[in-house]
Formats: sequence, structure tokens, C-alpha cells
Amino acid sequence: QVQLVESGGGLVQAGGSLRLSCAASGSIFGISVMGWHRQAPGKQRELVAHITSGGNTNYADSVKGRFIISRDNAENTVYLQMNSLEPEDTAVYYCNSRLYGSSGWRDYWGQGTQVTVSS
Repeated sequence: QVQLVESGGGLVQAGGSLRLSCAASGSIFGISVMGWHRQAPGKQRELVAHITSGGNTNYADSVKGRFIISRDNAENTVYLQMNSLEPEDTAVYYCNSRLYGSSGWRDYWGQGTQVTVSS
């Protein structure tokens, strides 16, 4: 059974920083892409950033220059360093990963962690 467990969310003032972590555990034989999405109240879930196993990254335009995604392949963990946070960044942040487990290649999601940015 594969699990993605997020941590690091919370309440921060505008201009502040937070670091999210997501660790994948279970029967994992390989991981390709790891990333973060977010969903604000009344809005659709959107991609924030993702990173390939080779370290190639992709960011939403709204977070470029402020957020940094990284991963530790040995620990099956992905991080999201969020700087210069804005109230518009308030959302539930979900970790996701495409990985090879006992059921073959599948997409997995974490339970989500709340990020609230006050003005």
C-alpha cells in the first residue's frame, strides 16, 4: 500500500515563507514525476509545480520566482519551498506522484495540507 504524507502547512503572514514536505512510502519500485497542486475555495485544483526524476522542474506562472520545488530520490520525498507568500496562495496543497508500485504505474495523491496566508 503506497501512501503520500504531507507536512508543513500552516498560517503565515503575507511576505512570509513555508516549506512543505511529502514523503512517499510503501511498496515503491520507482518514481517518475513528483509535484504539488493546490485548490482554493470555490476554485479548481491547479498545478503549482512538478519535478522529474532527473530534476527537471515546471512551475505555474503565478509562483515562478517565489516557490522552489526539490526532491530527495533516496528518501522518496518532495519539498516545496514557498517564499514571498501572498493571500492568493491560500489553498489546500496536495502532493502527487506517478510511481511504480505493486499495481504498476499509477498516480497517487496525498491527503492535503492547508496553507493560509493572512494580509
